[in-house]
Amino acid sequence: MVQHLLTTIQPLINNRSNTLHLENEDNLGSMYSDLVKVRQILLNLLSNATKFTEQGKVTLTVQRQLQEDGEWLQFEVIDEGIGMTPEQQANLFQIFAQAEASISRKYGGTGLGLAVTKSLVEMLGGSIQVESQFGKGSRFTVRLPAQLSVQMNLSKTATGKETLPIRKPSVSMESGTVLVIDDDDVVRNLLQAYLSKIGYQVASADNGPEGIRLAKKLRPNAITLDVMMPGMDGWEVLTQLKADPELAHIPVIVLTMMEDKDIGYSLGAAEYLTKPISRDQLTKVLRKYRSTKAPPMVMIVEDDNTTREMLVRMLHKVGWQVMETDNGESALRLLDRQPPDLILLDLMMPQMDGFEFITHLRQHTLCANTPVVVLTAKDISSEDRTWLTHRVDSVFQKGAYSREELLNNLRTLLANTMSKQREIIPA
Repeated sequence: MVQHLLTTIQPLINNRSNTLHLENEDNLGSMYSDLVKVRQILLNLLSNATKFTEQGKVTLTVQRQLQEDGEWLQFEVIDEGIGMTPEQQANLFQIFAQAEASISRKYGGTGLGLAVTKSLVEMLGGSIQVESQFGKGSRFTVRLPAQLSVQMNLSKTATGKETLPIRKPSVSMESGTVLVIDDDDVVRNLLQAYLSKIGYQVASADNGPEGIRLAKKLRPNAITLDVMMPGMDGWEVLTQLKADPELAHIPVIVLTMMEDKDIGYSLGAAEYLTKPISRDQLTKVLRKYRSTKAPPMVMIVEDDNTTREMLVRMLHKVGWQVMETDNGESALRLLDRQPPDLILLDLMMPQMDGFEFITHLRQHTLCANTPVVVLTAKDISSEDRTWLTHRVDSVFQKGAYSREELLNNLRTLLANTMSKQREIIPA
C-alpha cells in the first residue's frame, strides 16, 4: 500500500520540485483496517506537505509500535515548507477554517482536507498530532491500530438487526441533475448553458464550500469539479464529498488543466478530463451516469462488521443501493420486505449459515432466481464447491480478489438479470 501511495503522489512532488523520502522498518508486518480510509489519510497529508513546500524534502516514516493497549502503526509526514504559527495550528483541524488571504491565493487551499483527515483517523480509532515551526516546516503524526476493532466500525449492525436503504427521490428530467463547481465565471456559464441545452437540470457553485452545500441539498446525478480554485481546492472538495456516506456514491468528473489523474482517481474521481474539453467528450462521459431508473439494490449478508462496511462503501461509491444484515435469518425476513437485485453472501455466520440461507432462498417465491455471489474465508471442500456450483453464480475467496474483479463480476450478473427481465416482460 505504501509503495503504491508514493507512486501516486510522485507527480505532485515533481510539480513542486520537491524530493520524496520513505523511512520504514524492514518488517512492518500486516495491517487489518479500512485501507481506503488509511490511503486517503496519507494522501491528504502528503498532498498538503507538497503544496506548502517548494524545492524541499517531504518525508514519510512508518513504524510499528507494541504498547500496552495493543499494536499500532505510526505514520509521520514531515515537510520543509512554510510551517505554521501557534494560532494557525490551534485552528488547523476546524472545518472551513480560513487560511490567511495571501496563503490562500498562493497555495490554493485552506486545509479542509485536514479536518476530514482528522475525522477519518478517529473513525479508525487513531489519533493525529501536529508539530510545526513557522518558516521551517511541519510534522504530522498519525497513530492507527494495526487491527481495526469491530466496535470502531461506522456501520454497526447488531446481531439480528437489518438495515434498509434510503431510496433517493427520482429526478423528473430524463437526463438528471448536474452540479458544476468551478471558480471561473466563463467556464461555469458555458457549462451551464451547454448542459441545459442537452436536457440536464444544472446547478452551479463558484467555490468549494458552496459546492458541498449544494451537493447535500440537491443530491445531483453527477458533479463536475475544477481543481485549481482559491480557498478550498478541488482535491479538498473531492475528499469531503467521498468522506460523506450520503454523497460518496455521486460520480465526480474532474475538469482541470492539471495532469494529476492518479491523485484524482485515488481520491475517488469517477472521470478525469484535461482542459480544453470538447462538448462531445463531456456528453459521452455524462451519458454514463444519466439516471433513468433506480440504481440496483444489493443485499449484503455478512457477520463481520469491518468486511460489511468495506463492501457498503464500495457499492455506494459506484452508486448502488445497499441493504445489509449479519445473518441468514434476518436476511430471509428482508427478502419479503425488499427483494434485492443481487446478494453478496458470507458462508460462515451464526444462527443460519450461508448454505442454509441458499437452500431457503432457492425456494422463495419472489427471489428464487436472484443472483448470489459468495465471499468466503472458508476452505471449501470439493463436495461443498459442487453443491455451490448448482446454486450460486460466483464464489470469491476473501483476500484473493481485487475490488475491480468483484465489481466487474457484479455488473455482468446484474446486466444479465436485467436482460432476462426484459425478455420475459411483454412490451
